Amino acid sequence: MSIISAGKSKSKYNIHIEEKDLSKNLINKYLNKHSKILIVTDSGIPEKYLKDLKSKINNKNKHIFTLPKGEKSKSYNSYKKIIDELSKLKFDRTDYLIAFGGGVVGDITGFVASTYLRGIRYIQIPTTLLSQVDSSIGGKTAINIPQGKNLVGAFYNPICVLISTRYLKTLSEDEYKSGLGEVIKYSFIGNKALKKLIEDKSKQIIERKESTLKIVIEQSIKTKAKIVTKDEKESGIRAILNFGHTFGHAIEAYKKYNNITHGAAITLGMIIASKLSLYEGHIKDSQLKKVLDIIDLLELESDYSKYNYAKLKPFMAKDKKISSGKLNLVMIDKNFNGFLTSKYDVKNIKKVLG
Repeated sequence: MSIISAGKSKSKYNIHIEEKDLSKNLINKYLNKHSKILIVTDSGIPEKYLKDLKSKINNKNKHIFTLPKGEKSKSYNSYKKIIDELSKLKFDRTDYLIAFGGGVVGDITGFVASTYLRGIRYIQIPTTLLSQVDSSIGGKTAINIPQGKNLVGAFYNPICVLISTRYLKTLSEDEYKSGLGEVIKYSFIGNKALKKLIEDKSKQIIERKESTLKIVIEQSIKTKAKIVTKDEKESGIRAILNFGHTFGHAIEAYKKYNNITHGAAITLGMIIASKLSLYEGHIKDSQLKKVLDIIDLLELESDYSKYNYAKLKPFMAKDKKISSGKLNLVMIDKNFNGFLTSKYDVKNIKKVLG
């Protein structure tokens, strides 16, 4: 088992990464056996995983709340239903929430935990590759509203994150590739060891070899944990984690969160941001080719031609990285380091998107 720490002082927490099933001792290490537990999950989680988790929790007073699978569950309506359930069960500040699922479950459970009674404890047990390498780390919690993705939320760290690569065996191909989209992001914003690992072991990654996946997850988390510990509330360097996200979120919103995964949208967003980096003079053609080659190595979709500037502009205008009326974008430089800038020519965005 590997353990990586994230967060500062009182908000510090451990991230445990296992190749095998999560042990009963590890799960109960973070729980007070006299407290109430609400496991928030979704309809896409295999029943055997849910039964296994519930059987390993020593607490007698444990409950399950199941959301419909999908991005549409990350809504105010779902948030209210979970709050109502906590109130009905008479949860207090000594009790726990457990987010057991992908990014949607983790985001909404964390937001509920941050607001119910002004804050109760929660544990992240992410079951998708995307949530394991990205959304469960860093304390970003949120729900979506019609105007855009993640516009209502809070920064609120879990007390721990428990990761098992075993959960990845039953992921659909689309969900698995969605996670790979976030993995390659870390290789584009500074993790050269991860970039080399993808180049050398792409076949093993595609085939979900657990020993290789564990290293991929560790490297991804090390990059994110280092950044979010330095900048817990996205006031500086943390913004580089949004590489590809301005365009990717716009694609998701344009599609109304249907028929495209988050990671697939972010992959397209990174291609757009990389091409913009080229047109702005930050990288060369050969470096753009390296970006496209890595995406191709992992067999990810790269055609964004159906999303032009006119279609994405209304959604980009609602991006959270707008400051003083100017949209900040994350680009990459010739050393494959991400950086945030508001200095770019809008004509180049139009040129990239068409």
